[in-house]
Amino acid sequence: IRANGDTANKIGTYQLAISARHHGVRFMVAAPSSTVDLETPSGDAIHIEEREPTELLSLGGVRTAAELVEAWNPVFDITPHELVDVIVTERGVIERPDEAAMRIAFS
Repeated sequence: IRANGDTANKIGTYQLAISARHHGVRFMVAAPSSTVDLETPSGDAIHIEEREPTELLSLGGVRTAAELVEAWNPVFDITPHELVDVIVTERGVIERPDEAAMRIAFS
């Protein structure tokens, strides 16, 4: 979790946040406070680990996708703070997280 409330998590979290927003469901991030990094301003600065594209293009060592098909296989994605309604840690609850709210909660 970065200073502005952007959150890195397993791939698919961002699309769940978009879906929640679309359907009027609040989106909550629950995490230990040790994951909060106030030194990194936003999710833009997070390096996203990637796995081998062959994990998506092959099965049992045999390519199952057409030869010209390429793949990008990130392990994590970034959920922007604008899509996060609440962050919960053992230190408290931050409603509508932004940099000001995060600094108050974690400084």
